[in-house]
Amino acid sequence: VQLQASGGGLVQAGAALNLSCAASGTFISISRMGWYRQPPGKQRDLVATITSGGSTNYESAVKGRFTISRDNAKNTVYLQMNSLKPEDTAVYYCNAEGLRSRSGDNYYSFDVWGQGTQVTVSS
Repeated sequence: VQLQASGGGLVQAGAALNLSCAASGTFISISRMGWYRQPPGKQRDLVATITSGGSTNYESAVKGRFTISRDNAKNTVYLQMNSLKPEDTAVYYCNAEGLRSRSGDNYYSFDVWGQGTQVTVSS
């Protein structure tokens, strides 16, 4: 399973960006997809996640500004980022967890990361 992220860029504070991340390869289902970010010199942290049923979870700092969504038919997750702030500057990574295959009573899962896309917000 591979993830391909796109949509990052350089914007001014207050602007908007939309990130997308598409999953490809062989798998049975994707249970949870999400976005994480890693600011310069800091650890990677959760931004938002969404389940196959549409349940969402957000980091408190982005609530009300960011919206995560997914298109299950396209195996794609999106992150609409509005009212961007300089502190949102980071490399954004997408993540997907799901069921890769099944053999009898054995289930094989996956947990994969995309390559990261840079988001830079200038003040």
